[in-house]
Amino acid sequence: MLRRLLLAQALVLVAGGVTTWVVALVVGPPLFRDHLHQAGVAHNSNEQFHAEQAFQHATALSIAVAITVAATTAFVVTAYLSRRLQRSVAELSAAASAIAEGRYDIRVSSPQLGDEFDGLAVAFNRMAERLQAVESTRRQLFSDLAHEIRTPVSVLEAYLEAIEDGVKALDPPTMSILREQTGRLVRFSADAAALARAEEAHVAIAPEWVDAGELVSAVSAAAADRYTAKNVTVDIHPPAAGRLWADGQRLSQVLSNLLDNALRHTPPGGHVTLAADQKGNDVTFTVTDDGDGIAAEHLPRVFERFYRADSARDRGRGGSGIGLAIAQALIEAHGGHIMVASQGLGHGTTFTVALPIRSPASAQDHPQAVPTSS
Repeated sequence: MLRRLLLAQALVLVAGGVTTWVVALVVGPPLFRDHLHQAGVAHNSNEQFHAEQAFQHATALSIAVAITVAATTAFVVTAYLSRRLQRSVAELSAAASAIAEGRYDIRVSSPQLGDEFDGLAVAFNRMAERLQAVESTRRQLFSDLAHEIRTPVSVLEAYLEAIEDGVKALDPPTMSILREQTGRLVRFSADAAALARAEEAHVAIAPEWVDAGELVSAVSAAAADRYTAKNVTVDIHPPAAGRLWADGQRLSQVLSNLLDNALRHTPPGGHVTLAADQKGNDVTFTVTDDGDGIAAEHLPRVFERFYRADSARDRGRGGSGIGLAIAQALIEAHGGHIMVASQGLGHGTTFTVALPIRSPASAQDHPQAVPTSS
């Protein structure tokens, strides 16, 4: 790189020097001669000859000194900048190679060679940070997957070995346990697939006008049998009127997930409330239970994949640990947000979903007033 830059500088200096020399030889003497004639110097006189010789020598010396100084300065500056540029490019190349080998913690320093190079370093570091985060998430995901699958598989393996050894018989209680564990695997597979689809929901959302009251009633009716079987009361408070621009099927999936989550953590005889309300330009849905509750230190993490607080999200309750992650992905795909609140263990939990009545994109496409049901 250094040789190429120096060669380029040398070519530029040579071209500049040759051009200056040619111009000085072609243009300079006639102009100087005219000035001598205007000053009264006779044509072809000794005075003219010596003056022109002095002019040519002075011009040649000036050009030579100027080219020498310019060449020296250019070479020094080029050598300095090229070394800095070469070090920066070498550092960037080494960092890229390290990332290609899986070392995502590598970072490059700012070369201080201008906004473009500094911006390149910042962009590279941001890319490395994102790759590191993706790799960390990938490793955690595989670890969680292995952990979630291990329990039912271990139970199935133990029971099958017991049956083979004659320790247990293939009677109804054993069949029930086998079905329960295989059911957990099936539910886990379905939930994992649902999470993958939910995280791609920005291309799967099909919004339309959805009546919030009808949605709340339909979701609660679908969950009624499960609540009755556990002797948990579900109360609904649908809004008197109100519609929002959303994917009704996806929104039903979110509310159903929240109702199932509340049912798992509410003991028999408990109560769950599903309510909807319009606040400004948003429609909010709340699911409140008087069950287990969640400790304060676990609240920030309840929407993480596979995360469970030991007391509030027990594996024995049958959840896969990704239902809330699915709900969050779907709500964010609608441009809304989901929150959780709890006063602590034994004080119940409230999940709140806030959705814009109309998405910004649809509002630009359809500037007319939002219709409401009569």
